[in-house]
Amino acid sequence: MHVLVMAKAPEPGRVKTRLCPPCDPVEAAILAEAALADTCDAVARSGAPRRVVALDGEPGRWLPPGFEVITQRGRSLDERLANAWVDTGGPGVQIGMDTPQVTPAALDGALALLDAPSTTALLGPAVDGGWWAIGLESPDPRVFRGVPMSTPYTGAAQRRRLRARGHQVAELAPMRDVDRIEDALAVARVAPASRFAETLDGMARITASQSVA
Repeated sequence: MHVLVMAKAPEPGRVKTRLCPPCDPVEAAILAEAALADTCDAVARSGAPRRVVALDGEPGRWLPPGFEVITQRGRSLDERLANAWVDTGGPGVQIGMDTPQVTPAALDGALALLDAPSTTALLGPAVDGGWWAIGLESPDPRVFRGVPMSTPYTGAAQRRRLRARGHQVAELAPMRDVDRIEDALAVARVAPASRFAETLDGMARITASQSVA
């Protein structure tokens, strides 16, 4: 069993661009790094026997010890997801770097659910219509290829594809991922002790502008 994190190196102008404005590209990258550090810390404290990061870019100080790092392959996100699963193997659960509020207990629960005899796949819906987590008993690249990503219908489309491929799908609890500043503020309230919340709180200009709005 593994937990696989799909991640992009937190470089200004390449990550969390939908936080701009009110963030500038440097601030958005700082928040992305905090979210990624929180995510990897939760994975490190989970019971997953394998911890893998499929990375677009180079590892940084946000990466704890004990992780395998593989390079993302492919041009579109659906291709990158498919290839990451082929390169990692299975069974396992995959998440992104957009849910810094995820906990080790939530990850352990997902792994246990995937291990149930009646389950071959998991899907964790995101509140914006996408998904924040997916689990597979074994790699199945066709689960991803051709599924429209980053739309309000991605979660529903992914669920249909899983079922069309014959998977018995168990649902995880919904979670909010960080795309826009209102998401960042909401997630920080849910996980006030996280690096992400502390980092956002330190950006007085950003938080003040939102309280005025």
